[in-house]
Amino acid sequence: MKKLAEMTDEQLALCYVDGNNEAFDELLSRNQSKIFAYIMFVVRDEDMANDIFQETFVKIIVKLQHGKYAPTGKFGAWCMRIAHNVIMDWYRDQRSERIVEPTEDNDLSNLGQESVMVANIEDHMLNDQVLCDVRKMMNHLPPSQREVVYMRYYQQLSFKEIADTTNVSINTALGRMRYALINMRRMARDYDMQLQLKLA
Repeated sequence: MKKLAEMTDEQLALCYVDGNNEAFDELLSRNQSKIFAYIMFVVRDEDMANDIFQETFVKIIVKLQHGKYAPTGKFGAWCMRIAHNVIMDWYRDQRSERIVEPTEDNDLSNLGQESVMVANIEDHMLNDQVLCDVRKMMNHLPPSQREVVYMRYYQQLSFKEIADTTNVSINTALGRMRYALINMRRMARDYDMQLQLKLA
């Protein structure tokens, strides 16, 4: 039998389902950094990110134990979908005025000018590399738009993978990206930044 370190994530998941707890430890060590980074980027609060991360892995364990994982796709992508759902549940539970909920059709008419504008120009002129500027501007996007930009440009996911992970259609994922780019280009124009981002 293969050593755990030589197994794929998918094999480890099945091994854990069969009762090998060490297989899950290996899965956790392989995936925790990527999943936590994703959660942290979306929620931007370390304490909340830790809570969501823990809840995500509890859900992963429960789903594995109840046979709700099929090794037909990548284990990491399956975990990201669970993390996404936990984050969205958290957003639905929030009543804070600073949280902007995405609408069904990505309509941005509910956004005030201040909610998409950068408060401090100096923060965004520190580095002239496009992705550094993008990362800063992303913090001012609504959660659904910030998430799709992060997955596309920092995780290099295709729009199909983004759609699958976030449980939306490809058209919705594309729509969110378009609105995100419109917002970021507006920020870039207002602060005289050169932003060369393409949808593809």
